[in-house]
Amino acid sequence: MASNGNGEFSFASGNGTVATAANGNGTARNGLAKIQTQKKDNGVCHDDSTPPVKAQTIDELHSLQKKKSAPTTPIKGTQGGAFAVTLSEEERQKQQLQSISASLASLTRETGPKVVRGDPAKQSDTPKVSSHVSHHHHFTPTISVSDSALKFTHVLYNLSPAELYEQAIKYEKGSFVTSTGALATLSGAKTGRSPRDKRVVKDDTTRDDLWWGSGSPNIEMDEHTFMVNRERAVDYLNSLDKVFVNDQFLNWDPENRIKVRVVSARAYHSLFMHNMCIRPTPEELENFGTPDFTIYNAGQFSCNRCTHYMTSSTSIDLNLARREMVILGTMYAGEMKKGLFSVMHYLMPKRQILSLHSGCNMGKDGDVALFFGLSGTGKTTLSTEHNRYLIGDDEHCWTENGVSNIEGGCYAKCIDLSREKEPDIWNAIKFGAVLENIVFDEYTREVDYSDKSVTENTRAAYPIEYIPNAKIPCVGPHPKNVILLACDAFGVLPPVSKLNLAQTMYHFISGYTALVAGTEDGIKEPTATFSACFGAAFIMLHPTKYAAMLAEKMQKHGATGWLVNTGWSGGSYGSGKRIKLPYTRKIIDAIHSGSLLNAKYKKTEVFGLEIPTEVEGVPSEILDPMNTWSDKNAYNETLMKLAGLFKRNFETFTNYKIGKDNKLTEEILAAGPNF
Repeated sequence: MASNGNGEFSFASGNGTVATAANGNGTARNGLAKIQTQKKDNGVCHDDSTPPVKAQTIDELHSLQKKKSAPTTPIKGTQGGAFAVTLSEEERQKQQLQSISASLASLTRETGPKVVRGDPAKQSDTPKVSSHVSHHHHFTPTISVSDSALKFTHVLYNLSPAELYEQAIKYEKGSFVTSTGALATLSGAKTGRSPRDKRVVKDDTTRDDLWWGSGSPNIEMDEHTFMVNRERAVDYLNSLDKVFVNDQFLNWDPENRIKVRVVSARAYHSLFMHNMCIRPTPEELENFGTPDFTIYNAGQFSCNRCTHYMTSSTSIDLNLARREMVILGTMYAGEMKKGLFSVMHYLMPKRQILSLHSGCNMGKDGDVALFFGLSGTGKTTLSTEHNRYLIGDDEHCWTENGVSNIEGGCYAKCIDLSREKEPDIWNAIKFGAVLENIVFDEYTREVDYSDKSVTENTRAAYPIEYIPNAKIPCVGPHPKNVILLACDAFGVLPPVSKLNLAQTMYHFISGYTALVAGTEDGIKEPTATFSACFGAAFIMLHPTKYAAMLAEKMQKHGATGWLVNTGWSGGSYGSGKRIKLPYTRKIIDAIHSGSLLNAKYKKTEVFGLEIPTEVEGVPSEILDPMNTWSDKNAYNETLMKLAGLFKRNFETFTNYKIGKDNKLTEEILAAGPNF
């Protein structure tokens, strides 16, 4: 309040405006009407413009800000009609916490921890012994014989992205909100997967089923060692004041979906899995029950290097009999995603369902295409098209009913990302998305996607609904085309080839691409990379089993196989040029439309590939790679070199019989290069 010297006083209001007192004649000096106030009987002035808030304290006011959204629908399977049993919210939450406590049970103590819902940082969330507190529920096991049993473990259960943002920013160093609203975070010392530290329990369940030995990604461990690591992870999680629990699904096919529980110590991990798994509705969450598979992510805590089978402080352990996965010594979130993919590679074939490391899209007429390809082949780019529906970008199942996406989100590489090249991915990086290990401007929070200061393996994880043309639910009919992508840096594979069934199996098992070695030591030669089934690090069974299932389904449903080279033409890397993306898109368009089936074909030497003589929108001279090389001798030498690499790689699989009479094995071998 201030006086102006004429008997008038001005008052600054809460919204920044100034009201001036009247000078006695009914008007203020500024010409405005005099402000009238109403006095109550006690002579005190009141502001009657709005009704008073229904709170006596600031804490009560804050509690009014959030409304409960707990579902109230009855549990399925209960007796219907007038005798239907509807569990109260309190009973449901008690059952939920009993299930979580059982998941966190120490097997040596045969009991789970005391668990309570809510954030321990909030004073109102602290559990009280008195029974009248009904808005926070906790479960105490009947046996308590350890120090950890004396404390409560707070469970942050299926939090929303907004809640997980708050947790990450407040408690996890290195978490920030970027200019587009995504959550930027760091995965610690490990910025990629650790395949050499992945172990699978070899027991009666897996001894005969899984692929072991030379070339296999499955490194064995025994049951006892798994239990040692499990105990270490569970003890670490139980020692924390709070853990994050996600109950979600895998596989959009409702008949074959898997219930997954993820217990983790970081909000970053919880939000990552919220995005990558299928998010249950409130009604589905009520009926979730016991999970089919559980992940214990104690990645902030290292494993004991003195433990048998351990080769570092990192260990990712799968026990298929127990349906459990333990993560120690790495905070890289991709370990959870790919660990579950390995599980699906084991569980689905047992149901005669083919699990695939592929992208998948569908045309407006219902024609579905599968895209297989290793890193750098353009799988994400070519499977994400504006004029086609995206079913998924990475993991799928092929069932008797068609195809279904395993995941509920996308995990895209971000290095050198631009709005022009990848507009859908660019626009998907918004509120709710997770950005791993990226670099941003400290003031504007704008991300520099070209910066590799932390790692070249920068990633974005976001719900699939963030892609405008995503098909929800993520299911489709049987595929019409199976497209195998290879980035051939040797420059000898044709831009497109039509494959017969045996050739499709051969190239599917081979999983070929070629990468260019690093230039820091002057190496310029391309390096061949083979990954069985285009995802050797994740498969559990022998590659020929997946190949046989693929061939059977392709034959049954009339799908055509294609080999598309997105790499070099006119010479190897360094002398030739990469095939232009618009040309590759024209080839893919011709495959989708069916026009390429009607083209004229000729056969190449050595690999015996059928190549079209013309494709609309593509120069005919590049369709035969020999035509693009000025030095024909160099072409032949390079072709023979690549053929030799294919043969040498396939020696790993030649001793494995497919079918009762081994006829299919012979056909596959004959489909490879001949020289």
